[in-house]
Amino acid sequence: MNKLLYGVAYYDEYMPYERLDEDIRMMKEAGINVVRIAESTWSTHEPQNGVFDFSSVDRVLDAMHKAGIAVIVGTPTYAVPAWMVKEHPDVLAVTPRGPGKYGARQIMDITNAAYLFYSERIIRKLISRVSKHPAVIGYQTDNETKHYDTAGPNVQLQFVKYMRDTYETLDVVNQLFGLDYWSNRINSWEEFPSVVGTINGSLGAEFAKFQRKLVNDFLAWQVSIVNEYKQPGQFVTQNFDFEWRGYSFGVQPSVDHFAASVPFDIAGVDIYHPSQDDLTGIEISFGGDMARSLKNDNYLVLETQAQAFPHWTPYPGQLRLQAFSHLASGANMVAYWHWHSIHNSFETYWKGLLSHDFQPNPVYNEAKTIGADFARLSEELASLRKNNQVAVMVSNEALSAMEWFKLPDGKTYNDVVRALYDELYKLNVEVDFIQPTCTHLDKYNMIVVPALYAAPSETLERLNEFVRSGGHVVYTFKSGFADEVVKVRTSQQPGIIQAACGISYSMFVTPNHVGLKGALIDQSNEAKEVEAWMELITPTTAEVLAYYDHAQWGEYAAITRNNYGKGTATYIGCLPSPAVVKRLLCGALQNAGLWGAEQELVFPIIVKSGLNTSGKHIRYYFNYSNDAVTFDYKYQDGTELLNGIKVISGQQLELAPWGFLIISA
Repeated sequence: MNKLLYGVAYYDEYMPYERLDEDIRMMKEAGINVVRIAESTWSTHEPQNGVFDFSSVDRVLDAMHKAGIAVIVGTPTYAVPAWMVKEHPDVLAVTPRGPGKYGARQIMDITNAAYLFYSERIIRKLISRVSKHPAVIGYQTDNETKHYDTAGPNVQLQFVKYMRDTYETLDVVNQLFGLDYWSNRINSWEEFPSVVGTINGSLGAEFAKFQRKLVNDFLAWQVSIVNEYKQPGQFVTQNFDFEWRGYSFGVQPSVDHFAASVPFDIAGVDIYHPSQDDLTGIEISFGGDMARSLKNDNYLVLETQAQAFPHWTPYPGQLRLQAFSHLASGANMVAYWHWHSIHNSFETYWKGLLSHDFQPNPVYNEAKTIGADFARLSEELASLRKNNQVAVMVSNEALSAMEWFKLPDGKTYNDVVRALYDELYKLNVEVDFIQPTCTHLDKYNMIVVPALYAAPSETLERLNEFVRSGGHVVYTFKSGFADEVVKVRTSQQPGIIQAACGISYSMFVTPNHVGLKGALIDQSNEAKEVEAWMELITPTTAEVLAYYDHAQWGEYAAITRNNYGKGTATYIGCLPSPAVVKRLLCGALQNAGLWGAEQELVFPIIVKSGLNTSGKHIRYYFNYSNDAVTFDYKYQDGTELLNGIKVISGQQLELAPWGFLIISA
């Protein structure tokens, strides 16, 4: 895996006429050196129960090997064939919305015994057939796997067993989860009701945690089967995805990526993002930082867009910008969904690298330049290593808790995460993602903690110790509020972390025309009103950076900073404007000694860097705008890799619209 892979998803089964040889010829011209196959076509490979036909797989493997193109084979388990549903209707997931209906993908109950039986059979039949083929370099288990809200009677029974194994007695469950409220107390395991109707956020969040565990178990099970056939040098991966808001947005609610990635050899990810004038690179960076953090290693972008939707069709230069943006975050592979545009069915207007006419087009022609540069620069750019000093702590448990207790204006956990992440990105601060269970906090100088609403005491104590020992933490509102089972702490808020933050509060309100005032706030015409939530903070030892600008709430602090031991804790008690978040982070970075030349360059200029396998420092400079921009290069003399020209320290460089430079020094 110490080389760059440039690929596409390829489905010979979808082609309206025979063109495998022509597709391969065009792939070779574009520098495509890997394809993904098989994960979407179970009904083709097993047209009837127990009748198998892998001829399309065989012909593609043979043809790709002859052409020198590697293949990643997917297990075809995320879209079930019609015969299975006909014979076993219960393979369809029963969700809170009712029984499933056949047609779409990802509609099955991943715990159903019949589904698992047939899944194991097709996995073994396929992987045993292809594992020794010389074209195969790896495997993808399933596809964007989630639990699909499965919550039927069989899942409820498994949840009861999970609760019994985890908490042992109902007395503990009733006490921890507060089930005496509204007569929800459970007095025998046999009476444990379906959680679908619960009004108890603690129990509901625990069920969400259990559902995520179902995904962990399902993927680990698939990996264990594939590993029986995997040959030396082959890998197993999965294409994790994110909360979807018409594009990849935030932490995936249905999967704990950190736990689910454990059995895999290498992390894989699907990243889709706005384009044209809305292309910022933030989603590429967010997805890449998450994928890299899962195994603290390089990762594969198994799916990203080529043309896709009409409003995503890239401007000239954007496909190149996007591809190298993935590399800059640590990707060793960039692959498009998909090679060609499908001529009918659900994704007819999700266009591939080729349009419906299969002819060369401007996007394909641009891909040819990417493939050529990937091949030429692979040794310099593959396996980029990072040593980030800033981490963002994210939590599926906090996310689930805030789904139960939403902010008044409908904003969610991921809105808070992105409010901070986006401004760090625009300040050219590269980050890792960590979980609340992380025990190596001392690897970082600064940790950003968005809305850690539900967390065990041990996590909060570790964060306190991190600050006491010289670290810097930036908290937002709702952090430290509840414990790991979403029971609100009885101490004055923000609970355990108030020692490091030097503040307290017991009241919170919904802001209504509430502004900010104080040393942090620029009194120009920038947006100063706060959104979503505001905690009425009283400082104990903290310095107040901003107060609320309001006739009634003006005595209360909104944003504070506190020296604690050798370190500093900043607390944001509301959701301020992006401009205020940016100014706050600038101050926190400077206070932490993390302000450097990169921070002098702000969006639309984005800088990403790391060490290559030769120990050289590689710096990417991107321009995410329609206008040319210039900047001063402030590092040691080096070579711009795309053009092979020398770059001198102090030299002014220009970035074309949607352009980029790569400097090795």
